[in-house]
Formats: sequence, structure tokens, C-alpha cells
Amino acid sequence: MAEKPQPVRVLYCQVCSLPAEYCEFGPDFKKCKPWLIQNAPDLYPDLINESSSNEADKVADQLQSTAISSAAGDTATPSGSTPAPQEEVKRLPGGKIKKKEKPEVIIEKVTRNKRKCITTIKGLDHFGVKLTDASKKLGKKFATGASVVKGPTEKEQIDVQGDISYDIVDFITETWPDVPETAIYLIEDGKKVSAA
Repeated sequence: MAEKPQPVRVLYCQVCSLPAEYCEFGPDFKKCKPWLIQNAPDLYPDLINESSSNEADKVADQLQSTAISSAAGDTATPSGSTPAPQEEVKRLPGGKIKKKEKPEVIIEKVTRNKRKCITTIKGLDHFGVKLTDASKKLGKKFATGASVVKGPTEKEQIDVQGDISYDIVDFITETWPDVPETAIYLIEDGKKVSAA
């Protein structure tokens, strides 16, 4: 009787977490090269031929120093200077990088039933503004109904009855000084326009 086939053992890259055969298609092949030369030289023989071991050691030392400096936080790098503040980067499946979003306030006017408008204000919570308090202040200032609702992206936003987009920018900057006017955007005709 024939023996059962054994499962295939797959070698995964410690840098990009892809199988070693697919590192060249990953997001950081340059960072994977030193690891591949040391741990899987038979998969990429041209890497060994084109790069000398001296260059691989230099890249490996550089990777190790960046890993140590990023893990240590505010410690100095080997060159003696302090490291530059790094942006928080989030990795999505497939190696895509999601950058940290800039906090911004978006004001949009939505027309319903031909004559009635709703002004939607998104992003005030990024500046530390409580949305319930903000909706009460907006309702009192403009003498309309204002409420906090969940938008289509499951984020909370403020809906104000009526077209108040003409005065809302001044009111926001006066009431909450933490919100700069450069961070406020109006959506007009489907285009994002700065309010400043």
C-alpha cells in the first residue's frame, strides 16, 4: 500500500510574513533580501550573485538598527542624532499601507424633497468636541433641529435642518478655537473645497 503524502512545509519570510517564494511580489522586497540570502539562498540564487555578502551584512545591520531604534522609542540612533518622528502606519491585508488620516471637518448640504435641506457636519469629534453638546449649540444658534446620527460609514455626525453652510464655518471657529479654519472643508457640487 502507498504511503500517505506528507504536508508541504512552507518557509515564511520573517520580514513581510509572505511565503519566501512570493517575497519579490510583496511590499518590501528590498528589506526581505538580507533575510532571503541568509535563510533561503536556494530560492533566489541571483540575489547571492548580484550582491556581495558585505552589502548584505550592511543592509542587515541597517535593518537591525532601525528595528532597535523603533522599538526603543526616543533613544538615539547609532549615528548620534535623534530619530525623526515616524507616522503611524497601519498594514492592511495584501501589504497595503493605510496612513493616519488628518483630522478635518467636512460640511455637506444635502437637499431632500426639492426645497428642504439638511446640513451634515462630520469630523468635529477628531478635535475633542462632544457631538451632543455641539448639536445643542448649533440648534440654539440657528434656531433649527440638530441631532447626532450615525452616517453611512458608521461614524457619528451632526445633522442640522436647513441650509446653514454659509454661517457654520465662522460659528465653528469662534465656538471651538481648537478647530482651525484650514481643517474645515465644504462639499460643493461633489467637490471638496477648503473653507479658508
